[in-house]
Amino acid sequence: MSSASSPSTLWSPSIPPNERALSYTIGDDPHWDGRLLVWDVLGSMGHIAGLRSAKLLSDADHQRLHNLLCEALVAISTGQLVITREHEDGHTAVEMWLSHRDPELGARLHTGRSRNDQIACDLRLYAKDALLTLWDLGVQLASALLRFASDHRRVLWPGFTHQRRAMPSSIGLWAAAFAEGLLDTLETAPSLLAQIDKSPLGSAAGYGVPLALDREATAKALGFSGLVQTVTAVQNGRGKLESALVFFCTQLAHELSRLSSDVCLYSAEEFGYLILPADLATGSSLMPHKKNPDLFELTRARAAALDGDLAQLRFLSGKLTSGYHRDFQLLKEPLLRGVGRTLEMLDMLTLAIPKLSVDKARCLSAVSDNLLVTDEVIRRVEAGEPFRSAYRAVAQEIKAQTIHIPAPDPTDLIRRRRSTGGIGNLGLPKLHSRLHKLGRQQHAARTRFADALTTLRAPIREATS
Repeated sequence: MSSASSPSTLWSPSIPPNERALSYTIGDDPHWDGRLLVWDVLGSMGHIAGLRSAKLLSDADHQRLHNLLCEALVAISTGQLVITREHEDGHTAVEMWLSHRDPELGARLHTGRSRNDQIACDLRLYAKDALLTLWDLGVQLASALLRFASDHRRVLWPGFTHQRRAMPSSIGLWAAAFAEGLLDTLETAPSLLAQIDKSPLGSAAGYGVPLALDREATAKALGFSGLVQTVTAVQNGRGKLESALVFFCTQLAHELSRLSSDVCLYSAEEFGYLILPADLATGSSLMPHKKNPDLFELTRARAAALDGDLAQLRFLSGKLTSGYHRDFQLLKEPLLRGVGRTLEMLDMLTLAIPKLSVDKARCLSAVSDNLLVTDEVIRRVEAGEPFRSAYRAVAQEIKAQTIHIPAPDPTDLIRRRRSTGGIGNLGLPKLHSRLHKLGRQQHAARTRFADALTTLRAPIREATS
C-alpha cells in the first residue's frame, strides 16, 4: 500500500501511521461500519442539534450542516457515500464527505464529541431499531403459530418424552406452546428497550468535555427517552448492551430451533404427521424423490451459531477494566451478525408455518396402544381404586400382555382433558390477549421512534423575513 492510498484517520493529522499496523487495527471494521452509516449520520444530526441548543453552533451553521447531513443520507441510499480504502471507518467517511463540500463546517462537526460516544450512539440507535423489528417479527410469528394451533386444535397426535411415545397430545397444543414461549421472551422487550433507549452523547471519550453541552436536547432530538446519566457508564456498559440484545435473540431462537427440529422429525416418512410445503422444500442433485427440510435445518443451525455470537460478546468485554478499550471494535461483528441471523429466522418461519400441512389420519392412527395406558390408570382411579394400586396393576398387565385398551375416541380424549392449558382447553383467547398487548406496545414504541427520526431528518428551510 502506498502512502497515497493510506487510509485517512481522524487522529493522525501530521505523522502518518505505520501502514501495516494501521491495516491491522482497522481490520474488517469498514465492512461492519457500512451497516451503521445511516445511524452515524442521524447521530450527527442529533449531536449538532445539541450544539445549537448549547449555543456552541450558530443557527446558520446548524442549518447548513444539518442540510448537508440530509444530503449525506441520500448519498448513502444511492451508494455515493460509502466506506472505501481511503477511510479508516464510517465516522471518517462521513466527516470527509462533509468536509469535501464545506471544509469549515465539516471541521466543526466533531465539537464536544469523541468517536467513543459516537459509535456508542450509532449502536444504541441501531439496537433500538433492531429490537423494535425483532419484536414486530416475533409478534407476527406468534400470531401465525396461534392461528395454526386454532386450525388444528382437535387434531390428535402422540406426545413424546425421551423421544418415546408418552400420552395423547394435539397439534394445537404443540403450536400453542411455541407461541407462548415466544410471548414469554417478547414480554421482556419493553425492559430491554428501556435499557437501550438512553443517549450516550456528551460522554465523549468517557469523561465528558469542558463544555456546557445540552445532552438532554441531543437525546430528545434523537428520540431517546433519556440519558446514560453518568458519562463513565457509557464505556463501562459496552458489551453489556450488545450482549443483552443478542441474549434476547438467543431466547427467541430457542423456540425457533426446537420448533424446527420437530418439523424436521415429524415431516419425515417414518412419522408423516406434518407435510412440508413443496415450494419451501429442497431436492437432491442425485435422488429425485427427496423433499428436504433445509429451511428448518438451517434455522436450527443459525440458532446454534447465535450462541457463539453471544459467547463472543461476553468473552470480549467481560474481563476488561473500566473505560474505553479498542477491544470494543470487535463487538460490532457478533452483534450485527447475531441480530441479522435472528431477523432472517423469524421472517422465514413466519412464511413457513402457515404453509405446513397436516396428515390428520396419520396423526390419529399413532394415538393408540401404550399411548393410552395412563388413561386406563386414571379410568380405574375414577372407579375408586387408589392411584398407586391402579398404576401397578396396569404395569403388570402390560408386562403379561393381558391388558386390553379400546380404540380411542378423539372426542372423549379431548373432553377428558379440560383443565387449563390441556388439549381440551388451550386457552387461546388469553394467549391472543397477550399477543395483542405486545403488538400495541411495539406499535407505540415504533411510532414514537419513527416520528422523532422523521422530524430529525427533515431539511431545514431558511427563514424568510
